[in-house]
Amino acid sequence: MRFSKLVDYLARLDKTSKRLEMTAILGALFKEASEEDVAPIIYLTQERLGPAFEPIDFGIGEALAAEALALATGKDKTEIKKLYKERGDYGIVAEELCGASSNRLTVKQVYDRLMQIATTSGTGTVAQKTLGIGDPTVMEGLSWSKTGDKSLRPQIERAYNVCSDLGQVAQLFKAGGVEALAKIKVTVGKPVRMALAERAKSAEDIVTRLGMCAIEKKFDGFRCQVHKQSEQVRIFSRNLEETTTMFPDIAKAVRDQVKAKTAILEGEALAYDVETAEFHPFQVTMQRKRKYDLEAMTAKFPLRLVAFDLLYVEGKDFTGQPYSKRHDMLAELVGQGDGLSVADHLVTQDAKEIEKYFDDAVTLGLEGILAKRLDSKYQAGARNFNWIKLKRSYQGQLTDTVDGVVVGYLRGRGMRARFGIGAVLVAVYDQPNDRFVTIGKIGTGFSDEKWPQLRELLDKVAVEHKPARVDAVMLPDVWVEPKYVIEMRADEITRSPIHTAGKVGDEPGYALRFPRVIGFIRVDKKPEDATTVKEILGMFKKQGKKKTA
Repeated sequence: MRFSKLVDYLARLDKTSKRLEMTAILGALFKEASEEDVAPIIYLTQERLGPAFEPIDFGIGEALAAEALALATGKDKTEIKKLYKERGDYGIVAEELCGASSNRLTVKQVYDRLMQIATTSGTGTVAQKTLGIGDPTVMEGLSWSKTGDKSLRPQIERAYNVCSDLGQVAQLFKAGGVEALAKIKVTVGKPVRMALAERAKSAEDIVTRLGMCAIEKKFDGFRCQVHKQSEQVRIFSRNLEETTTMFPDIAKAVRDQVKAKTAILEGEALAYDVETAEFHPFQVTMQRKRKYDLEAMTAKFPLRLVAFDLLYVEGKDFTGQPYSKRHDMLAELVGQGDGLSVADHLVTQDAKEIEKYFDDAVTLGLEGILAKRLDSKYQAGARNFNWIKLKRSYQGQLTDTVDGVVVGYLRGRGMRARFGIGAVLVAVYDQPNDRFVTIGKIGTGFSDEKWPQLRELLDKVAVEHKPARVDAVMLPDVWVEPKYVIEMRADEITRSPIHTAGKVGDEPGYALRFPRVIGFIRVDKKPEDATTVKEILGMFKKQGKKKTA
């Protein structure tokens, strides 16, 4: 495919905010693309050069972009920088200065050249113009390319959940249809999309749903999926980013303590006090995400991985085995040591025993508990009632936290005028429709130090118009692409005509009442990891408070 043809498709995508239309455009694009082109096309439409777990940095900053354009066009660099300030996007500047000077290049040629630049240059930052195409829309587009509808999405999603590489999935699907996707297996070195838990309101609720089950303590740390291949260890976060270099102590513990040549296990990494063996709160653990002074931070706040699941060992895929067997095998696999331990659990169907276990966990300063169905398989990428979480904050009025995605901001007023930002418009994730729907405007919780930092981050992803995946009635001063997740508390959830979370027809949506931010950006979460509309509706029903605004 000529690259100019891909640009035409991207221009069509950029002009629509209707998801069904986006899906149809993607379907036509994928149908026309060759087997060679389809993987690069998917990576490029998702602002990548490879799957999320491959750390390929396209290291071109603003200064280098200006210099490159100056060389390519013969224009003075000062003139180019002036145009950039006026247009706000180097892509637009390049389009105006260069025009359509060539339509001979293919997608593969452009992709290979970009990959060459990315793998030979240093790291840097790029102000990206995003299309806002999420994984669900891409998967439905692939289905559309074969059938004209989204009926094949479940099979495509199963394959994606196993390998976390939509490019690989698309290439196989293009070549051999749904049948070819069966070739995708759990592989050491490629992260499996992580299983997630639903919420419970009480111990009785857990027993009613699961009967006899395993109860684990719920730790608040870094979710880690660890892949061991002989002496090589790779660690992936819940949003599939590789974090191995940040957690050398976890990697060493896995090499030393896991009694298998190849294995994939999951757990929660937490900072702990070497003297007392007690875990630090999440705010302390979060400091280990710093990319500088790594050696000092590792010594000051060592991590322990509490492993709770086994996905693969010595060539055998364990995701299809029942939880009870996976846990038993995990316990056999992990040897003694300080950096890695296996999560304890209580097997019971007694609500009072579960309540006591919950109380003990809370007394230790933990979030709560996780209940797991004993015969459940590991369902990659799924959130269902095979795993159920009960947190201390779920009981009584709404004191549970909500993870929201910033989709816009309002300029500062009064004391915050000097920051240029005074509140953010926040959305939750409407999973079935792959969109973000607003649930509140929040201006409480950020310090005077954090407001300027937040604005700087948001301005890098600011867009002129409402992003295609955002559904909103309230209009911010500045729209931003859904990228940054923040954690919030609120007094309760109320009905609201000015927010779109859970809105159906002329009925009002749902909103957070008196929301406030906890901490800063949740760097361990991507937008699709935000609280879902389904969860908000469940929390609304359980809060036991008044239900009208």
